[in-house]
Amino acid sequence: MTKTIPVKKILIQSSFIFFFLSLTQVAICQKINAADLKKLQAKEDTLSGYSEHLNTDSLPQERMKADSAFTKVLVRALQIKNSFYYPFDSLLGISKTYAPDTSFRIITWNISFDDYYSRQKGAIQFRTADGSLKLLPLRDVSEFTDKPQDSVRNRQNWIGAMYYNIVKTQHKGKNYYTLFGFDNNSAQSSMKWVEVLTFNEKNEPVFGGPFFSYEKDSVPKPPKYRIGLEFKKGTRVLVNYIAELDMILVDHLISESEQPELPWTFIPDGDQEGFKWENGKWVHIDKVFTLKLEDGQAPVGDPLMDPKGNKNEQKLQQKTDKNKTKEGSRPPINYDN
Repeated sequence: MTKTIPVKKILIQSSFIFFFLSLTQVAICQKINAADLKKLQAKEDTLSGYSEHLNTDSLPQERMKADSAFTKVLVRALQIKNSFYYPFDSLLGISKTYAPDTSFRIITWNISFDDYYSRQKGAIQFRTADGSLKLLPLRDVSEFTDKPQDSVRNRQNWIGAMYYNIVKTQHKGKNYYTLFGFDNNSAQSSMKWVEVLTFNEKNEPVFGGPFFSYEKDSVPKPPKYRIGLEFKKGTRVLVNYIAELDMILVDHLISESEQPELPWTFIPDGDQEGFKWENGKWVHIDKVFTLKLEDGQAPVGDPLMDPKGNKNEQKLQQKTDKNKTKEGSRPPINYDN
C-alpha cells in the first residue's frame, strides 16, 4: 500500500519552498552590499570551474590540483563580509548545509584519489554579528580508525561525510544538531553516517557521543556514538529524518548474496528501523511500521522476507536487477537521501 501525499499538501510545500527562496534572496540583498556581492559572484564563477574539475576530471593529479585551488579560493571568498548569506548555488558536488537555526553552515565535498580511496573535506562557517569570517576546518581521519562508531571526536579527527541534512533537537536547554552524511567510501560500496554535533564551552564542535540508544530493544545493546551504514554501490538507501513521523528512518539492509560478512553486497529488504528523540538521545525502534501512529497504521513496505524470516527469491532478484540498472546510470556524485 503506497502512502499518497495530498495535492493540497504538495502545493503548500511548494509555496513554502518558494517563500523560503524569496526570503533567502531578500536576506542576501539586505546583508551583502552591492560591491561585496559582485566580488562573491566573481569568486563563485572561479570556484565553479574548480569544483567541476575536482569532481569530474579523469586524472587524479588534476583532481588534486583542482581541490587545492578550490580550497584556497573558497577561503578567500568566505573572507568577504557577510559571505555566510551567500549560497554558492552553482558549485558542482559541493554541499552547503545550514543548521535549522542558521547559527552555522557546514560546507563539505569529496576528493577521489582513485576508485578505492577518497576523502571528505569540509569546514564549519558560523554566522557572526558583524559579518566577519569565523571558519573551522575539518580533518577527515576515517582511514586511520577501526571503530568510528564508538568515539567522541573533534574537528581534527572528524569522520568525513558530505552532509545532506541537519536536524536540531534540544534537551534541558542545550542544542543538539543531528548530521546526515554521504561517504563515497570505495569502488564497491558507499556509506551513510548519522551523528550528533554539539558545541563545547569554547564553541568548538564535538562530533558524536552515546546518543543512539538501544535500551528498549528486546535484547538491549550498548549505545552507539554514531550510526554508519555501508551498502552496495549505486543502491538507494534511506537514512534521514522524516518530519511527518518525527523520527529518523533507516532502511534495514541484508546481503543480496547471503554473505553478511561482505557489506558491499547489502541492499534494503523493505523494512525500516527508526530513532525517536527522547530525553536527550535517539532511542532505537526495531520496526517502525509496527507502531500505531496518530494517522493510524503506517504503510508497510515490500519486504524481501516473510514473517518467518524466509527470503522471497523472486523479489530479491528483482531488487538486484533494479540496483544494477541504477548502478549503470548513476551520476558521478550522489549524496541524496
